[in-house]
Amino acid sequence: MSGPGTERVGAYGGLERVATGIAGLDEILGGGLFQGGVYIVQGTPGSGKTIFANQVCHTHATAGGRALYITLLAESHARMLGHIASLGFFDARVIPDRLTYLSAFRTLQDEGLAGLLTLLRREIGESEASLLVLDGVMAAEETAGSAMEFKKFIHELQTQAGANGATVLLLTSASAGAPMAAAEHTMVDGLIELSSRLCGRRAERDLDVRKFRGSGFLRGRHAFRITDRGIVVFPRTEARFREPSRHDHVGGPHVPLGIPALDGMLGGGLPRHSTTMLAGPAGIGKTTLGLQFLGGDPDDAGLLVGLHESEAALRAKARALNLPVAAMMESGQVEVLWHPATEGLIDEVCDRLFAAVRNRRVRRVFIDGLDGLRRLTPDGDRIVRIFAALTAELRALDVTGMYTVETDLYGLASGLPLGGVSLQGASGIAENILLLRFVELRSDLHRMVSVIKARDSVIDQRLRCFRIAAGGIAVEDGPERAEAILAQLRHLPSGRGGE
Repeated sequence: MSGPGTERVGAYGGLERVATGIAGLDEILGGGLFQGGVYIVQGTPGSGKTIFANQVCHTHATAGGRALYITLLAESHARMLGHIASLGFFDARVIPDRLTYLSAFRTLQDEGLAGLLTLLRREIGESEASLLVLDGVMAAEETAGSAMEFKKFIHELQTQAGANGATVLLLTSASAGAPMAAAEHTMVDGLIELSSRLCGRRAERDLDVRKFRGSGFLRGRHAFRITDRGIVVFPRTEARFREPSRHDHVGGPHVPLGIPALDGMLGGGLPRHSTTMLAGPAGIGKTTLGLQFLGGDPDDAGLLVGLHESEAALRAKARALNLPVAAMMESGQVEVLWHPATEGLIDEVCDRLFAAVRNRRVRRVFIDGLDGLRRLTPDGDRIVRIFAALTAELRALDVTGMYTVETDLYGLASGLPLGGVSLQGASGIAENILLLRFVELRSDLHRMVSVIKARDSVIDQRLRCFRIAAGGIAVEDGPERAEAILAQLRHLPSGRGGE
C-alpha cells in the first residue's frame, strides 16, 4: 500500500511487491520492492549497507521466503553475523534452510564474471531463492575487462532474476558525492543511496531513492537511524503528508480551552480541527495554558509532545497546580511523548506524534515547543513546510492542535503593544494566535493575554490580565484592569515601566 502523498503510476503490469521489513522504507517506495527487480544499494563505508541487506533478508526468510546472501569480499560470514546478531531483526532459526550465506570471492578471482554468473544461476535454482543479495559489486566491476563486459554481467543477472522471479540487491560502495551516471545505474530498476553527513558537529544518516521504476515514490533525503531493532527510516514529513490522508475538516463546534474568559475572547473556544500558536516569553505560563487545553474535556484523548521539560516535570507541574489533566495523565487519557531537543530527528518526532494520534484516536495535541523542534533540523526553512503539512494532517485526523513559541521579554509600551514580538510567517503554520506578555509597571510584573487571530471566528482582541494559581490560569472577565495599567504606563517617563 502507498502512504499518504505517494504518487502511484502503475506497478510493472501487476507484479507483486516484496516488503523490505525496514520501517518507513516501504512507505517511501510506495509498497516495497518489485518481485524480479534488480536494485543497487550504494553508500559510503559505514553507511549501513550490510545491515540494510541483512534486515531485508531476515524479514523475507522469516515471512516464508527464501533468501541467498552472496559476498564477493574477503570478510568472513561469521564475523559479519557476529556484528548483526544482537539486532532485533536477526533470526538464527532461518539459517541455513531459508537464508543461505555463501562466499563467491574465490570463484570471482579464479573464474571471473562468467564463473560468477554460473554460480549464481546454480545457487538460485537449487535454493529456490526469491531474494538475492550480492555484496561487494565493486569487486565484480574491478574484475571486468571492460565497461561493456560489466554491463553484460548486469544484463545477464537481470535476465536470471526475471526468469526466476527473484528480487536482487546489489551492494556497492561509493565515495561521498560520487556521480550517479555509471552504466549499471541506467540498467537497474532502482537505486537507493545511504549516506552519513555532518551537520555542524552532529552526524546524520540519510536515505535517498535516486531511481525506482514501476511506481511513484517519495523523493529527497529521508533520515534514518541504526537502532537495536535495525534500520528505521523516517520519511520526510512534508513529502509524506504533501496532501492530507483524508478529506479536510473545517466545521464543527468550538473546542473549549477550560478557561471561561479566554474561551469568550475566542468566540466560544478554539475552532475545531485548527492549530493554535501560543507565543510568549519564558515563565509567562505557556506550558500551563497548554496543560489546561489538554484537560479541557475529560472525554478527549490528548497527546503532549514535550521538547523542554521532562515528562516527570510536566506531571509534577500538573499536580502542583491541581489541573484536571493531572488525573488524565495518570490514567493514560493524555499521553506524554518527551523528546529532548539536545539531539534528534524532527521527522522521528513527527512520526511518533502521528503514530500516537492514530493508535489512540487523539483529539487534542499540545507541542511544547516549536523552538525545540526547530533545533532538530539543520535546515531552518524546513520548519515552515513541516508545520504546514503537520497542521493539514492533524485537521484531516479530526485533531485540534496547539504549540508554543518563545518570544523575547520586552514589556508592553504605549503605542507599541506588540513591540519586540516577531511572528513573521506565522500565518502559514498557525490558524489561531494567542499572545501572552509581561507588562512592567514600576516594581510589578503583570501578565496579559490577547487574541491576535482565530480562524473564521468573531474575537475580542482587547487585552486581559491573568494570573497563575491553584487551578491554573485565570483570565479576568473584562479588560478594565489591563486598560488601567496601560493608562498608567502612558504617563510614566519615556512611557516604559518607570525607566
